[in-house]
Amino acid sequence: MYTNYIFDLYGTLVDINTNEGKYSLWKNMALLYSMSGAVYTPSELKKRYYQYLREEIDKIPHDRYTTHPEPQIEYVFLRLFKEKEVESNLEKAAIMGRTFRVLSMKYIRLYDGVHELFDAIRTHGGKAYLLSNAQRIFTEPEIRMLGIYDKFDDVLISSDMGCAKPDIMFYQHILKKHQLKPEESIMIGNDYKTDIEGSYQAGLDSLYLHTNISPEIKGKLLSKYTVMSGSLFEAIEALFPDTVSKQK
Repeated sequence: MYTNYIFDLYGTLVDINTNEGKYSLWKNMALLYSMSGAVYTPSELKKRYYQYLREEIDKIPHDRYTTHPEPQIEYVFLRLFKEKEVESNLEKAAIMGRTFRVLSMKYIRLYDGVHELFDAIRTHGGKAYLLSNAQRIFTEPEIRMLGIYDKFDDVLISSDMGCAKPDIMFYQHILKKHQLKPEESIMIGNDYKTDIEGSYQAGLDSLYLHTNISPEIKGKLLSKYTVMSGSLFEAIEALFPDTVSKQK
């Protein structure tokens, strides 16, 4: 049994569907920027957004420890104001970013079994950590809204670190920050590469959940536990067999 349970978020605990390619998103964002004095057409806004996103990624130092750079996306939304010589700040840019997120979203919800899994961890004296490839301005309000922010002992998000899973630097950061022993820790995620291969390289065991938004598995799956149904209840059975036996 483990002491530390390190979670991926989207596709593992949270089911989400977003579409950043739809025209209505860029149309409405262009209207919003234009109403703020930064006049864009939908196509111009989309082009500039992806241009500035690439440039923000390129600003992050690329070395052998940062193989998957991750920018802070609020700077992209800030630059969209500055291009049109409209005064703004990071707080306003973050609001535009969250608006962008909401307009792109079809739904967001917890998978069944999330609360039961956290309860099992606490019952067994464990700690829970979040290690997510995400943007702080999106993820923190979303997990607060879903009622799970306080379930974690710490929340680590790639945009804060400047690197993303499967970069071993991201895994090493959480291990060092909380002085976690790899042999007492397990990664739980739905991506065979970022969650499973990444944690394997960092010396961690893992539990793979194959959910509705998991990418296709290519190559060997390196997880110690595998739940191809994606069920968190099956994950509880795998991690805490004593809980199941007591229930029976």
